[in-house]
Amino acid sequence: MSATVEGHPQSSAPVQAAYSYCEAVTGQQARNFAYGIRLLPAEKRQAMSALYAFSRRVDDIGDGTLAPEVKRERLEATRTLLGRIRAGEVEEDDTDPVAVALADSARRFPIPLDGLDELIDGVLMDVHGATFETWDDLKVYCRCVAGAIGRLSLGVFGTAPGAQGADRAPEYADTLGLALQLTNILRDVREDAENGRTYLPGDDLAKFGCGEGFGGETPPAGADFDGLVHFEVRRARALFAEGYRLLPMLDRRSGACVAAMAGIYRRLLDRIERDPGAVLRGRVSLPGREKAYVAVRGLSGLDTRHIARRTVRRRA
Repeated sequence: MSATVEGHPQSSAPVQAAYSYCEAVTGQQARNFAYGIRLLPAEKRQAMSALYAFSRRVDDIGDGTLAPEVKRERLEATRTLLGRIRAGEVEEDDTDPVAVALADSARRFPIPLDGLDELIDGVLMDVHGATFETWDDLKVYCRCVAGAIGRLSLGVFGTAPGAQGADRAPEYADTLGLALQLTNILRDVREDAENGRTYLPGDDLAKFGCGEGFGGETPPAGADFDGLVHFEVRRARALFAEGYRLLPMLDRRSGACVAAMAGIYRRLLDRIERDPGAVLRGRVSLPGREKAYVAVRGLSGLDTRHIARRTVRRRA
């Protein structure tokens, strides 16, 4: 009789090697994400690493220096690979470890792989040079590149048996993804500007006199940059508040994972709010000890209990 992991047959050596590759990619490239998923059981952690590694591949194509037409070709080739994974056509001895790991994860968990199609669509928007005049425009993009990741992750986490309102879990996962993405956009304002990209809505930029963009360490003359940042921070906080309603619907370790990842971004948001100009001077980040504290807080269930109590009060 073969060994099992959480009720599933243990993966073969080639599949375990594929997962090890994905976990290495995740550890090297996504430290905030890695802090969260280390709280998961091994099988879920591996599946999340596979999702990240595939998503990273898509993002790297979009962020690279290739010509736009080459990027489009590679993104469509990645979509074709996703179709093979969806159809169960990737074998354990395939030479692509990310495809092997993701295919195994999709067999073990009800992962909505269409979310990765949405991610590809979102990156194609970048390749085509899409701009966003309104928050509604930006939300479409954010739902593709981040909301979809929330829903994909929920496929791995699942909801706790008997969780109230679990039918809304995908909606909350999507909203939490938007909150994380808007925080990323604020953090990366300067870096994106240097790459010729502006993600904040055009009407928000105009409202605060920031339509000229962000080409240096100081805001444009006459701009209310602090006002712009505080406006977007409030929007992100509202998204976090709504998305956090997902936490009580998850099992303890999945909830801890989400609370840790979201908690790190909320603390980034706090830092940005205290010193908006910091995002123009460099990349805002948290020290490792602070991330570790957030992870411990998530594992303790403090955030989950707080959200659960608040939800009960709303229903009363």
